[in-house]
Amino acid sequence: MIDLKPIDIKGHTFLCVSVELPKTNLLVVTNDKGYIMCGALDVALLNEKLKDRKVIAGRAVGVKTIEQLLEAPLESVTYEAESLGIHRGMIGKEALLKMV
Repeated sequence: MIDLKPIDIKGHTFLCVSVELPKTNLLVVTNDKGYIMCGALDVALLNEKLKDRKVIAGRAVGVKTIEQLLEAPLESVTYEAESLGIHRGMIGKEALLKMV
């Protein structure tokens, strides 16, 4: 099952995407600039092999719901996210607000 729903964070709209897969869920909260995602995100791939795409993204591990993703500290972030002031350990929703 795929669930899409908008969410408002301090007056800014983001899209929440949840994909239920066997034995796991893919979780993403995004806007037109960047996104945060569950542990399935490969930050190293984005930073190394896809560096030219300049993806703004952060990864949180151990989350099972969108709500947990929003409150979890980011385990890793892309170089482009760092350039916006997003850093490892930052809470998901705080990182999203740097993407507006």
